[in-house]
Amino acid sequence: MGAQTLIESQAQGRIMAMDSAYDVAAQNRDQDVVVNASYCGVLPARFVATHRPRGAIGVDCGIGPEGAAIAGLWYLEALDIPAAVADVMTVHLGDGVHLATHGRISFFNQPAQDCGVAAGMPVLDAARRMLQRIPGAPMAAADITRRTVVHEDVDGRQVVCVDSIAFGLPQDQRNVLVTAGHTGRSAVPYLLKVSPHGFICSDGGRGLDSAGTAGLEMVNAHGLAGATVDARRARMGNAMSSYQDGIISDLNELAHAAGVRTGMTAAQAALLLLRRSATPPVTEPA
Repeated sequence: MGAQTLIESQAQGRIMAMDSAYDVAAQNRDQDVVVNASYCGVLPARFVATHRPRGAIGVDCGIGPEGAAIAGLWYLEALDIPAAVADVMTVHLGDGVHLATHGRISFFNQPAQDCGVAAGMPVLDAARRMLQRIPGAPMAAADITRRTVVHEDVDGRQVVCVDSIAFGLPQDQRNVLVTAGHTGRSAVPYLLKVSPHGFICSDGGRGLDSAGTAGLEMVNAHGLAGATVDARRARMGNAMSSYQDGIISDLNELAHAAGVRTGMTAAQAALLLLRRSATPPVTEPA
């Protein structure tokens, strides 16, 4: 294969090392994890995605302004391709074999996380985990979302992480939803439709006149207790990050009555919301 070096072969496929993302080829489609010693910006990610490998690992190249050197991770995530990058200080740039044998993972996308990839992991271990995954469909479907139960009380009520409030289900009226969209006025119809027992969303960076948290007060009048996490600390669009990394930045009156406070973790706040007594919706004057 010329520009590619076989690192390991398993029944599911191969781990192939190459010096550049441009060396990914048609023969890698669906079966190989391609370990390429390029940065993982959108441009090289496009070359990788053209041949749709089983997974891809590049280099973070110092990340750079606006995360440009790793932005391809999320380009590949939209196509359901597991992807990760190694810390540039652990590898020789332009040497795919060195990346495969010496690199340490620094960042990764959600499909890679679903494979078990983690920060600090040796590149070869991450590639092996990607190799075990069944390739997904090459599409970015709007109805695909993760739904993860992170806590269940003895009475069966749950704390559920879901990336958008739009994906709440009827049974969530008794649950606390931890989501990852902003809490501006456009979120209010979705919150009222789902009517969760409690919710935690993102503050969206707050914005002008704190528009990113305006929905908190709007839904308080309907009996919904809610809070937001700081968008600078938790990744928007990733509910598990809201739960694991989130720090409460704002809350409404009902959440305050449940004991939620700014500065506490989202996980702590979620339990307080789950165990609060239900408050009947306030009927507004006709």
